[in-house]
Amino acid sequence: MNVNFEAYKYFYSVANEESISKAAEKLMVSQPAVTWQIKSLEEQLGVTLFIRTKKGVTLTTEGKVLFDYVKKGINNFTNGENALTNMKNLDAGSISIGASTTVSKHVLMPYLEIFHERYPKIEIKIINTLTENLVQELRNGNLDMLILNLPMEETKGLKIYKVTDVHDIFVGNKKYLQLTNGHVSLEELNNYPLLFQKKPSNTRAYLDQFLKNNQVDLKPTTEIVSYNLIMDFIKSGFGIGYATKEFIKDDLNKTLFEIKVTPSIPKRYIGIATLDKTIPNYSVKKLLDIMLEKTP
Repeated sequence: MNVNFEAYKYFYSVANEESISKAAEKLMVSQPAVTWQIKSLEEQLGVTLFIRTKKGVTLTTEGKVLFDYVKKGINNFTNGENALTNMKNLDAGSISIGASTTVSKHVLMPYLEIFHERYPKIEIKIINTLTENLVQELRNGNLDMLILNLPMEETKGLKIYKVTDVHDIFVGNKKYLQLTNGHVSLEELNNYPLLFQKKPSNTRAYLDQFLKNNQVDLKPTTEIVSYNLIMDFIKSGFGIGYATKEFIKDDLNKTLFEIKVTPSIPKRYIGIATLDKTIPNYSVKKLLDIMLEKTP
């Protein structure tokens, strides 16, 4: 049945007002237009919906049955519009973000503090796992955005935004600072126990590519998944490790000391990844604006 849904709006208004003239006034249309819509609806449904009286109109038995359903539909439409308005005004909604624990703490958190202060009603979900798993979750539509170390090998179908530069360095505790005099060549690092983040990780991939470009093969004695745990091992004197300078600034020159290498490591950056052909919801759009335009 091809019913004109505009007619249901007229039917609902007439039933509520119990008057064609009042309904026409509320709908800001002419009375004949309302009468025509009701007549067309009755003809299409094959029933009489209203009884005309001197005071106005009342619903027939059939009209009352239809009204109960139309009322629910109108309420659902209204609720849907209100929900969209709330999302647009950021009075409701959610964001699902994928990021490593380290990136969440050192990069994402300051931006989330700004976002939460402005839009406290938005639910924020953070998923922490390996980057390759997060990318798959993003592609599957289970995440709105990723915050991750870049560059990454596979970016097909993704839109990448640059957030901030970071600088990777080699570090050790005071003992290894003294043993190396604070400066060694890449090859000389093999003379010391090395602690690297376990594959796969974008940080480890960047290090491996840097070493390959310089034709150096470093053999780590210890590989650990957790970046923070690696830093704890280095502080305890287990060897020299690979760190991101911006992430250890509170410990640098206190419990961790930079050991400069030749050649030096080029800077890289932290970025945001979203699906290329997906329009972000209002909450995601606002967080993107904050991260790309504001410096915490």
